[in-house]
Amino acid sequence: MKQDRYPTQLYLLIIPVLLCLLLWIAPIPTGLSPTAWHLFSIFVATIVGIILKPLPMSVMALAALTAATLTKTLTFAQAFSGFSNDIVWLVVLAFFIAKSFVTTGLGARLAYFVMTQLGKNTLGLGYGLVTTDLILAPMIPSLTARLGGIVYPIMKALAEIFTKDSYDPKVGAFLSTTAYQGSAVTSAMFITSMAGNPLIVALMKEQGIEITWFGWALATIVPGLLSLLIIPFVIFKLDPPTIKKTPHAKEMAFQKLQSMGPMRFAEKIVLLTFLLLISLWIVGPHVGLNATVVTMVGLMVLLATNILSWKDVLEETGAWDTFIWFATLVTLASFLNQLGFSTWFSSWVTSYVETFPWHWGFLLVSLIYFYTHYFFASNVAHIGAMYTPLLIVAIALGTPPPLAALMLACMSSLFAGLTHYGSGPAPILFGAGYTTVKHWWKVGFITSLLNLIIWMGIGSFW
Repeated sequence: MKQDRYPTQLYLLIIPVLLCLLLWIAPIPTGLSPTAWHLFSIFVATIVGIILKPLPMSVMALAALTAATLTKTLTFAQAFSGFSNDIVWLVVLAFFIAKSFVTTGLGARLAYFVMTQLGKNTLGLGYGLVTTDLILAPMIPSLTARLGGIVYPIMKALAEIFTKDSYDPKVGAFLSTTAYQGSAVTSAMFITSMAGNPLIVALMKEQGIEITWFGWALATIVPGLLSLLIIPFVIFKLDPPTIKKTPHAKEMAFQKLQSMGPMRFAEKIVLLTFLLLISLWIVGPHVGLNATVVTMVGLMVLLATNILSWKDVLEETGAWDTFIWFATLVTLASFLNQLGFSTWFSSWVTSYVETFPWHWGFLLVSLIYFYTHYFFASNVAHIGAMYTPLLIVAIALGTPPPLAALMLACMSSLFAGLTHYGSGPAPILFGAGYTTVKHWWKVGFITSLLNLIIWMGIGSFW
């Protein structure tokens, strides 16, 4: 079977390679240096390769670094500078801590508890899944791990009750789309709730805009909670399940909690560690404590108490995989900016929208950024390709820098809800088979309009 797959992979790999070569030999635009244009060629090919996935994302990332150093576009030290970035290490360390949340069973316990409180009816069940994700979001930066590893199994178990015993597949459609759309919102609410958010913080910093963990959370709390309140209800009304009451969902959750017994010592240690981390992330900027150092402290606590072993850390392949492609995208985006490409691109776009009042110009920039996600299968790839240039354009139009940076940052999570391939967990929930592509895309588009109204309207004033 593996031999049959290789030709397809090679065909797909030809596309980014040819694209890189064509851009490389194309006339260099006025105002750009050859080095900047060549790095752009490598960068575009990398993004296309990540979207097409002829090879794993990290392999494409390493290929990009190989090409950059082989062609002397970047020196070796420059190409691998992102691997010492503190934001990159923050994400990797958070993966290790998230593992303890899953392995000790604390995540499942929390999920079942929420179900006992909000599982009286189908709509409440949807709110229960969203609430569970909201509680987990500040602590688990991997959206795929959080939604696919913790929320999805609960959603699947609940949906199966109705599709088998009562045969109402609409419940499964409602729960899966609600959980996914809710995750797009919760991912926008905290720096530590989506792997791309720390990348955004790093890109903001290069434009002279700095934001703390607490500052991000405070800015997003009102539009975020409002979206989480409205969206499940709207999805429920779009295609309402036949079954409205779900008393057996609460009973199942109670039974699961009873079978788990009282909270074990390991779970208590993990819970206290998470509370410590959140507290230090909030006060850290005021006492000069780096967020990455705080996360290192949390990991040391878990290792010292044997909640995690060093073998657990070494075997967390998702963390090390993220380390490679994340560091690579940070590097490429950073040097594109340093070499002047972002400034050139922003000037080019600004020339077309500079006559607009900044309100309308920023709206246009935001819509371009949001709806181009139809062409991306990764939040991080989209962020790496478009966040910095469009941020520069928005600021050049006269948009207040903090507003521009944060609004585009929030959209970097919200646009994931558009398609069934928009982010890591999308194929997982869609693959459960409870809904169609047409329904998923319809829900995604309607939800996108609601989110834009809430976040750009009420969110801007907040």
